Amino acid sequence: MQNRFPKSGIPQRRPLPRQTEITNPRRIIVMVALALGGFAIGTTEFVSMGLLSLIAEDFQITEDTAGHIITAYALGVVVGAPLITAVTGLVPRRRLLLILMAAFTIGNGLSVFADSYEVLLVARFIAGLPHGAYFSVAGLSAASMAPPGQRGRAIAFVGMGLSVATVIGVPAAQALGQGFGWSWAYGLVAALGLVTIFGLWFLMPHMSEMKPTNPRTELGALARSQVWLTLAMGTVGFGGMFAVYTYISWTMTERAGLDPNWMWLVLMVYGLGSVGGNWFGGRLADRNLEFGILLALIMIAVVLSGFYFFSAHPLLGTINFGLIGFFGSSLVPSLQIRLMDVAGRAQTLAAALNHSALNLANASGAAIGGAVIAAGFNYSAPALAGTALALAAIIIWVPTFLLRRRQLRTGAGARDTAGRG
Repeated sequence: MQNRFPKSGIPQRRPLPRQTEITNPRRIIVMVALALGGFAIGTTEFVSMGLLSLIAEDFQITEDTAGHIITAYALGVVVGAPLITAVTGLVPRRRLLLILMAAFTIGNGLSVFADSYEVLLVARFIAGLPHGAYFSVAGLSAASMAPPGQRGRAIAFVGMGLSVATVIGVPAAQALGQGFGWSWAYGLVAALGLVTIFGLWFLMPHMSEMKPTNPRTELGALARSQVWLTLAMGTVGFGGMFAVYTYISWTMTERAGLDPNWMWLVLMVYGLGSVGGNWFGGRLADRNLEFGILLALIMIAVVLSGFYFFSAHPLLGTINFGLIGFFGSSLVPSLQIRLMDVAGRAQTLAAALNHSALNLANASGAAIGGAVIAAGFNYSAPALAGTALALAAIIIWVPTFLLRRRQLRTGAGARDTAGRG
């Protein structure tokens, strides 16, 4: 809506264009703004792991207890993604993105001023609530604005913000937290959220091609077997990455003998691999969606198997860890596009559920890796558990692909895509 201040002399803001009226340079700038929101979300999600010792010391609690703030954030993602998207189908997409980023900024702002462990838990839960819904709406908006045949690249571009956060945002926030106190790290994230809100307010067009839906339509995604099968592939196939990532510090320092002062480099290599994998995955999704998923799962199994052997060597282990980040991230755009294709008109909920699935993969992968280590195996062994998970996801892919192909032959798949099946 156009703001008018006829008596104040304040310049009027130009009416926002529809998405069909923007130029390609404007579209790219909008996608950068959307990716900045992903950058902020990725920073707050991963930096908490490195702040646990500081938070534990500040509140006089154990690090195990402090770790519950990570669980609280993940719980917010799992709960918020389907709940928010199911009940906001009638909200214009531009307005919804602003609301979600405002909620995210508030959650991180509360984290800055949390004066007790309990308040911090609530703040982290609030910060996690808009996570999945934001990525869902931002990705679908980018895909809706994209030229024909470039949906995968558009979604990957927005998702690139999260990958870049592991390379730049997390180390910067970590350094800020170490130098001035853990709350400063969340302050940086809140500031990034405000910048994102500012950018979206002035740049985001009206998403006139994205039709509103009601809760019943969105919840219809849960009745589609292809949605559940795709989510299962993500939950199972992605879990192996976190079985390794969660314990990478111990693996590289105790198993490979790496100097702890070089762990930042190991994590940066993983982040760079994620950035490259996200870019590669977007192009893979546009070229051949179904076999792109299969290729990513096969390569995840290969590099996880390799990590079991190479993780005893600092250099080879670091390179292999980067490849895990590369092929793991290459899976995400294809899964997102597939959910869009099989969910009919319930695309927003289906895309949000993808992030719930990935957070479940985070939790389950960490638990499985911990169980393997607790059973007496070395720190390299979780990689083999991850290989087994990737192979299980490939097994899920086979009937999923065959069923989808049969649906398309009979016309059911086409009706599903159109939202009429």
